[in-house]
Amino acid sequence: MTRRDSYWAEGPLPETPSPQSSPAPWGTTRVVGTRRPRIDAYERVSGTAVYPSDVVLPGMLYGAILRCPHAHALVKRVDASRAEGMPGVRAVMTGRSKVADLDWPYSRRDHSKLFDPHCRHEGEAVAAVAADTPQQAADALRAIQVDYEVLPFVADERDAVAAGAPKIRDGGNLAGEPEVSERGDVAKGFAEADVVLERSYRCAYEIHAPMECHGCVARWDGNRLTVWESTQGVFRIQATLAGMLHLPLTDVRVIGHYMGGGFGSKLQAGKYTVIASLLARVTARPVKLFLSRQETMLCVGNRPGAEIRLKAGVKKDGTLTAFELSSLTSPGAYEVGAGLLDWLARDLYTCPNVRTESRVAFINAGPARPMRAPGHPQGAWALEQMIDELAEAIQMDPVELRLRNVPKVSQARGGKPYTSTGLARCLEEGAKAFGWSEARKKQQQNGRYRRGVGSAACLWIAGGGGPPSTVIVKLFADGSVNLNMGASDIGTGTKSVMAMVVSEELGVNPDQIRVENADTATTQFATPSGGSKTVPTESPAVRDAAIAVKKQLLALVAEEKGWDPADLELDGQAVVSRTDPQRRLPFAEISRLQRQRVIVGVGYRGPNPEDAVVNPFAAQFCEVEVDTNTGEVRVLRFLGAHDSGRVLNRLTYDNQVFGGITMGIGFGLTEERVLDRRQTGKMLNANLHSYRMPTALDVPADMVSLPIELGDTECNTTGAKGLGEPVTIPTAAAIANAVHDAVGVRVTDTPITPSRLIGLLAVAHKEG
Repeated sequence: MTRRDSYWAEGPLPETPSPQSSPAPWGTTRVVGTRRPRIDAYERVSGTAVYPSDVVLPGMLYGAILRCPHAHALVKRVDASRAEGMPGVRAVMTGRSKVADLDWPYSRRDHSKLFDPHCRHEGEAVAAVAADTPQQAADALRAIQVDYEVLPFVADERDAVAAGAPKIRDGGNLAGEPEVSERGDVAKGFAEADVVLERSYRCAYEIHAPMECHGCVARWDGNRLTVWESTQGVFRIQATLAGMLHLPLTDVRVIGHYMGGGFGSKLQAGKYTVIASLLARVTARPVKLFLSRQETMLCVGNRPGAEIRLKAGVKKDGTLTAFELSSLTSPGAYEVGAGLLDWLARDLYTCPNVRTESRVAFINAGPARPMRAPGHPQGAWALEQMIDELAEAIQMDPVELRLRNVPKVSQARGGKPYTSTGLARCLEEGAKAFGWSEARKKQQQNGRYRRGVGSAACLWIAGGGGPPSTVIVKLFADGSVNLNMGASDIGTGTKSVMAMVVSEELGVNPDQIRVENADTATTQFATPSGGSKTVPTESPAVRDAAIAVKKQLLALVAEEKGWDPADLELDGQAVVSRTDPQRRLPFAEISRLQRQRVIVGVGYRGPNPEDAVVNPFAAQFCEVEVDTNTGEVRVLRFLGAHDSGRVLNRLTYDNQVFGGITMGIGFGLTEERVLDRRQTGKMLNANLHSYRMPTALDVPADMVSLPIELGDTECNTTGAKGLGEPVTIPTAAAIANAVHDAVGVRVTDTPITPSRLIGLLAVAHKEG
């Protein structure tokens, strides 16, 4: 999974000019690093922020999609005549509609039709309607008659590779040859080990389930299309629409100022985007098409489950000698990528002998999409439990075992050094702040309720950001500022962080900075916000643009007053002399600025260092309580120690940590897509009642965010690395290790449900 593959799939990444400045790293900062509420906090909490699902336009129609109810079927006949004559129905589209005869790209290598007669998963689009009201649209869908030839299905990747399994694709159920990576000699490594362990693990499929469902509003003005979309990347939506509808980019405008969550599922356009646009074209009216919660669970992404087998060797002194990992996962019915399940085994710990083999199989289920660190939580579930088992086998503290194998270089990238490696400090300082040693000694191991503690670590393959990024900063005559950038704020507080960067350079109060973002017609090109790359990508460009403004402003004053420009700096909304504080000129008194009215600075993102790797690292610690009568697990406290470079906004940083841990708790304890593996292949819990995401009752009140700031001066000019992904990667494994510490049972399948754990406890009791 390359950065381009995951977050920009329209060919080579665009190039931007080199930055205009090479500023020294910040020392002590006034604004950056402080705790500041979001600059759009009032709009968000008051309900005045307009999300795409809030958009209502004059004459707007409502779109809806008819979906295949079977896991695998051929569409033999579609009769839409009843629907076409129903009150309020303005358009009906099927696979026979000429306007809808389009190829749909699931990836660069895998295509189907927009309304494909071969439905390979429950929820495939079969037809669509537009009507005056949502109710009329729903009634019209029910009136469309479809004859299906129901085909045999496969609902589990293990079944897909079994002999005699029904074929999902013409080339078979395996998506290409296994991907193999190896270094050293694993057989030699195992022979050198004092302890060799081997175990199988299984991860359930997880659904993104953002608060705002996927969808858009589409409107045509002549040949120009405007789309308001809940998306992580407006320019990627623009490129997809322009390509599919054969329009110049200038005639496609995509707006996404706000979005109600995505977690990777909204990095790309969905069929609904194109369908809404087509319905709007044929009706000559705006069309709003937002999916139902059930549709989002079937059709627009998931974190792929996995079957992982891991063999590991260690010496008595804690030296890791070999890893051998094999995995089987599924991207669903189409070739869309399934993440890097093996990356942590290849790169997290020093180990000279590593071999991994990854297989991907098609099943009759909705296509996967990237989800918060694709592949890494699954890989951590296996690796971090295995590390604990190895530590137990050689009678070593599991944190100590990790510390003895902290890497100095990226082994999976040919031995390149990291710009900063905070794993050791994450482990050491995290353990100290958590009270790891003391907690290990005094855990409650008797009675009905038993407590245990666990830890786990990670790195994230991405998180370094990189070009392209173009940002425009405008300083107005009254000292207020406009920041123009194309990146989406996907709920993470990006706009606020960027305003703080501008404030740091120009001395302007962040409350006087307005941000324009995520509009292909008015903002600068940006790749989608994903992969924990937004802050490290955009903040250096923002700083470059602000410095360009500052240089121009100081030059104006120097020329106007005859002062030495090298002696000038900004202090609040004034230009002052470093050597003579009496020389102070407020912005309002700079005559050139008042005549010019605005100073414009353009900033760009420079490349990452060629000879080093930029990765964030983390270690997490938790304490759980297990009810041995019911199998219920309660997380009592959690601490996340994260090396994600310089903290730009401490409030945003902490909330990202808490949110990521919460998602990891769901992966470890509650979340699981359930398909009917034997009878129908259908999803049995496509709703928020049966698909259990963590609530406030599942999350500990005692959560601690511990930033590990190393002062990375190589990664970029703001020193920031990614945070959003690594905060989810080790969480579930830490919980599993804590459960084992509490009750002595190793849970290898996610999620750790009461029924699963109580069954394992019963077996352990019988064997004991």
